[in-house]
Amino acid sequence: MNRKITSMDVAAKAGVSQSAVSRVFTPGSSVSEKMARKVRDAAEELGYRPNVLARSLITGSSRIIGLVVAYLDNPFYADALQKLSEALDQEGYHLLVFMAGNTQGDVDHVIESLMDYQVDGIITASINLSGELAERCARAGIPVVCFNRSVIGEGLSAISSANRAGGAKIAAFLAAGGHQRCAHISGWQGSSTGRERAEGFAEGLSEAGLEVHAQIDGMFDRDTAMNAAQTLMQMSEPPDAIFVGNDHMAMAVMDHLRFVMGLSVPNAVSVVGYDDVPMAAWPSYDLTTLRQPARRMVDATVQEILTRITTPDAPVRRIEIDGPLLVRGSARLPKEAP
Repeated sequence: MNRKITSMDVAAKAGVSQSAVSRVFTPGSSVSEKMARKVRDAAEELGYRPNVLARSLITGSSRIIGLVVAYLDNPFYADALQKLSEALDQEGYHLLVFMAGNTQGDVDHVIESLMDYQVDGIITASINLSGELAERCARAGIPVVCFNRSVIGEGLSAISSANRAGGAKIAAFLAAGGHQRCAHISGWQGSSTGRERAEGFAEGLSEAGLEVHAQIDGMFDRDTAMNAAQTLMQMSEPPDAIFVGNDHMAMAVMDHLRFVMGLSVPNAVSVVGYDDVPMAAWPSYDLTTLRQPARRMVDATVQEILTRITTPDAPVRRIEIDGPLLVRGSARLPKEAP
C-alpha cells in the first residue's frame, strides 16, 4: 500500500529542514527563491501537497470562509456564489459551501458543522440565523456576515441591495405608466428581503395616491408564484400590474400568464421583477426588473468579512447598495410628457 508523502519526505529529498518546507508552503513567509524552488521541485517529484487544515492548527487560520445558502434554484445566488469565490480567491481565501434548508434547525446544524471545520469566517446567504447561534459564533471568534439578508437586532453585519428603495422605484414606475390596480407577489415574508421590498412597494404606491391592490406571499418559490398569479387574475377586479419579488418567480409568472391563462404581457397585465438575472434579458422574457448590484454587494461582503477577521472589534455595519430599474418590454411604459 502506498504511503502518504509527508513534509519530512520533501525535506529529505530537498536536503533542507522540515521547518523550511513549512515556510515555503505558508503564504507570506520569508524564504529565498532558491530555497523555494528546491522545495517545490522536490514536492512535485514526490507528489506532495501540504495539509491546509493541519497547518491551520499551527497558524490559527484556515484561510477558509464558510458560505451557507438555502437554495440555488434562484439564478441570482448561483451567480453571486461564483463572484464570491473569485473575490475571496484573489484575497488568498477559499470558499466552503454548505446547503441548508430554511428551517432554524437545518441552519443551526450547518453552522455548527462549519465551526468544526475551523473556518475563519462565515457568510450566510438567503437564510435566517438564530440569535443564540450568532452569539456562539461570536464567542468562538468566528465573524458572521449576512449577504442579501439581515437579522434585526442580532449584532451582525449585513450587505444587501436597497430593498425598500427598489420596491418604491418599481411602484413609481408602474404608477407613471397609468396602472391603477398594482398587485404584489412578494418574496417570503419571513425574510428581510421579502418584507422590505413589499414595504417599499406599498410606500411608493402610497406616494402616488394608490394602494396595493392585493398581495400574496410567493415564498420565493416558482410554483407558489404561479398559483398566486392564477388567484390574482381570477379576482373580480384583476390587477393591471404585478410586481413579483424576484426574477425567478417573475419569469414563472410570465410563463403561466401567457401559456396557461392565455394573457398578453404587458397588454393584459404588466409584470416587473427584482434581481436582473441574465435570463431576464432574454427576448422570451424581456423582463423589466430592479437590478441587484451583485458585484458591488459581493465586494462589500468580502471587504466586511476580512475586516471582521483582522479586526474583531470593528463596528457592525448594515450596508445597502442601490440598483437601477432596467426597463424592458414586460411592463407598460410611462407616457411621454407632451
